[in-house]
Amino acid sequence: MCGRFVVASAGSELVGVLRVDVEGDDLPEPSYNVAPTAQVAIVLDSVKEELPVRRLESARWGLVPGWAKDPKIGARAFNARSEELEDKPMFRSALEKRRAVVPASGYYEWKTVDGVKVPHYIHPADGSPLLMAGLYEWWRDKSKTDDDPERWMLSFTILTRDSIGHLGSIHDRMPLFLDPDHADAWLDPTTDNVRDVLDATIDAAPALADTLADHVVSKAVGNVRNNSPDLIEPADD
Repeated sequence: MCGRFVVASAGSELVGVLRVDVEGDDLPEPSYNVAPTAQVAIVLDSVKEELPVRRLESARWGLVPGWAKDPKIGARAFNARSEELEDKPMFRSALEKRRAVVPASGYYEWKTVDGVKVPHYIHPADGSPLLMAGLYEWWRDKSKTDDDPERWMLSFTILTRDSIGHLGSIHDRMPLFLDPDHADAWLDPTTDNVRDVLDATIDAAPALADTLADHVVSKAVGNVRNNSPDLIEPADD
């Protein structure tokens, strides 16, 4: 699973090789302790124009489908198992047409050692952005008027798969990682081969996982109120 992650950069610095065309004007600040329901910058390809336009937009972490009566449902949908997407009404429609990339600096995972949960920070060893596959949805708040700019909510979920390699010794699940080439294919809303794109992404993830480093960090990361660069530093003990 992925329940906390780090976004240490903002705007164009965050996305690097993804060639974003438009940046939203309400992008969140960098955070060293992103938790579900927080606002996060995600990348998506909009098809409102003649050609897809790649956008960096602020979105709430925790998918809220358009048919939901209450946005609180998103608090339980911050992750989605990649092998179950086509079987879940919560994710099926977004998989077909609304795929996203969630760029990050790294993420936290907890390893249980002798009954004690020990937090690890997992990140690209070379300092490059970590790209995670996601899905997004737009939800309309029917209690707000048409001219209310807050009537629409953009939300997302991060996809996961079975862990492999050294990451498997920390937790049995890991985010579904993307390289830039797979990110382009994943974002393309015009593709007719969603299953092929998903399978290729799942197959490529292990090689990307091998490029990640990890180290134990302070248990302070367990409190979402803590949010500073110190959280990603190696623990003293």
